[in-house]
Amino acid sequence: MSLSNRRALVTGGAGFIGSHLVERLLADGADVTVVDDLSGGDPDRVPAGADLLEADLTRTGALEGRLADVDLVFHLAASKRVDTGRPHAQFDDNTRMTRTLLEAMAAADVTEIAYTSSSTVYGEAPRPTPEDYAPLEPISAYGASKLADEGLLSARAHSHDLTVWNFRFANVVGPRLRGAVIPDFVEKLREDPETLTILGDGRQEKSYLHVEDCLDAMLHVVERADAAMNTYNLGTRTTTSVDRIADIVADEMALEPDLEYTGGRRGWTGDVPKMRLSIEKLSALGWEPARSSDEAVRRATREILDELE
Repeated sequence: MSLSNRRALVTGGAGFIGSHLVERLLADGADVTVVDDLSGGDPDRVPAGADLLEADLTRTGALEGRLADVDLVFHLAASKRVDTGRPHAQFDDNTRMTRTLLEAMAAADVTEIAYTSSSTVYGEAPRPTPEDYAPLEPISAYGASKLADEGLLSARAHSHDLTVWNFRFANVVGPRLRGAVIPDFVEKLREDPETLTILGDGRQEKSYLHVEDCLDAMLHVVERADAAMNTYNLGTRTTTSVDRIADIVADEMALEPDLEYTGGRRGWTGDVPKMRLSIEKLSALGWEPARSSDEAVRRATREILDELE
């Protein structure tokens, strides 16, 4: 399936991953409409050539009459903070967004959707974690909402002729990333080059995927997988510890700070301290990441530093 000349709607398209996806879709010849409530997105990130619709998907009917000319939906909109102080509201918001979108798609007879889920649906699972690992026991409301959305999409796929590409992401990094460990370390060291405070014990170790590799993988799967429900992990075969991220960021900033720790094996409530996804299923479809986890972290650090200059 070629995306050229297809009409795509991207929810959350003014956010970090979404804005990069919109750029890629436009470059591939697609017509793109962005839907974003701009609570976490930035309209300046929406590239020329894409239409922007400011809408709150937690409101029933927010997309009424808006999908008449759409061929394919990429659903990235979500309340993303894993350590939110309002977990039940976050769960309600995320599942309501997906319900609103599915209802609008059904009314407009749109039958294809790519959904950005998360490694958090697995909870604390053996590593590397394959897509068929069970039971899925998320430890955060964010992970629970992603798993619930997967259930809604699966039910629709198997009962209403919907094609779903369901992506369980590792930690995605790159330019425009904010509110995550790399930009957090950069900002802290810009304020105090002598000391860096690290949440947890620094031993948390996860897979980091550069946003360019993430988009390559997503579109590779969309163009090649054609089951009703297509679930794929997106990640790397390697991991990077928080201490190692601190070393990379400090090295790129030519600093040697003292490290201080808040303690505990988790950085925050709901944090999964160790994560590495199996990407064997993705590899069997013919895709491998171009960068290791460490390489993704280093490149993203350089890109974020360039943005902040």
